[in-house]
Amino acid sequence: MSGLFPCFEISGSPFERGVQYGRACPQIIARSIEIYGRQLLDMGYDWVGIKRLVNQFKPQIEAFEPLYLEEMRGIAQGSGHDFEAIILINARTEIIHLGRRNQRDTPELDGCTGAIVLPEATLENELLHGQNWDWRAECAETGIVLRIRRDDGPDLLTFTEAGGLARVGLNSIGTAITGNNLESDRDYQSLGVPLPLIRRKALEANHFALAMKTVAVTAKSGSNNMMLSHAGGFAINYECAPDEVFPLYAVDDLVVHANHWRSQVAQIKLKNTGIGGAPESFYRDIRVEKLLKKHHGSLTLEHVKAAFFDDFGTPFAVCRPPRPSSSGEDNLSATVAMILMRPASGFMEIAPLPAINRQFAQYRLEMETDYARYAVW
Repeated sequence: MSGLFPCFEISGSPFERGVQYGRACPQIIARSIEIYGRQLLDMGYDWVGIKRLVNQFKPQIEAFEPLYLEEMRGIAQGSGHDFEAIILINARTEIIHLGRRNQRDTPELDGCTGAIVLPEATLENELLHGQNWDWRAECAETGIVLRIRRDDGPDLLTFTEAGGLARVGLNSIGTAITGNNLESDRDYQSLGVPLPLIRRKALEANHFALAMKTVAVTAKSGSNNMMLSHAGGFAINYECAPDEVFPLYAVDDLVVHANHWRSQVAQIKLKNTGIGGAPESFYRDIRVEKLLKKHHGSLTLEHVKAAFFDDFGTPFAVCRPPRPSSSGEDNLSATVAMILMRPASGFMEIAPLPAINRQFAQYRLEMETDYARYAVW
């Protein structure tokens, strides 16, 4: 199995940060490129065809935040890899979906089970936020943590795939974000902004309300679920169709989500096309809710961790051991990482392949002393 996820600190201009990033882990970035490049090559694409898919997203990224392209150019230069290969990592969900659709193939799904616990339910009166990330087991080899120092906004601590700008994480003013896959009949009718870049933008926002706006209004290629919290004591779950969002709020001081639509409005307006890829989603969220509710008022991060270790229905469980992919490809699907956060203290704890590994690494980010002015009370 893979070792603990390494952490790299980057600072300066976007391009400078990218160069530092690329130089810090060129071999891990190469592995990310290999994983997703191989998927597309196995579909019958060559690198000319792959670059053609990648280039479809450059205008969307340019319009959303041109500095992200600068940072990716820096990563490419620092690591010695093609610029388009770095974009591939950052838009891999969208590009793999498009590649499979062109081949009339069935997409393989990110899983994920996420939870937010409001302060009222915890022992220390602090918000807790976490996630199990279910995907390709080999991506335990490519996970990294970035500590991003910024001059024009809050600093960030994010867990991502090597070469990516963000995946899940927190910032120095108390905002945290995680994401879960969703699917609907509205997906991939037009191109939007790649999901990791939306999450990165939310973490860069100078106020929690602006992070919410980023998730809610940014056009997406496909559906996705994004869970936002603030250390001041607020949580919101956005079930996102490409062109519309459906907010969900805490019930009994908990927000828990897996990979199916829970909003009653969404269930009326959309068709859930992801049931076949994640049928166990319908008990994963209930299992986590049940385990957390038993300790309401005294919950700690250890209780969240225990809920995420739940093995009911294994291997189709909240915590999934490596198993052959349901898509029939020559790869293993697993809970790649368990990520736990205490946004008020800038604390993150992560274990790779938690179904077969109980060793966690801890990461920290210094908080702004006046972060409470961004709180939602």
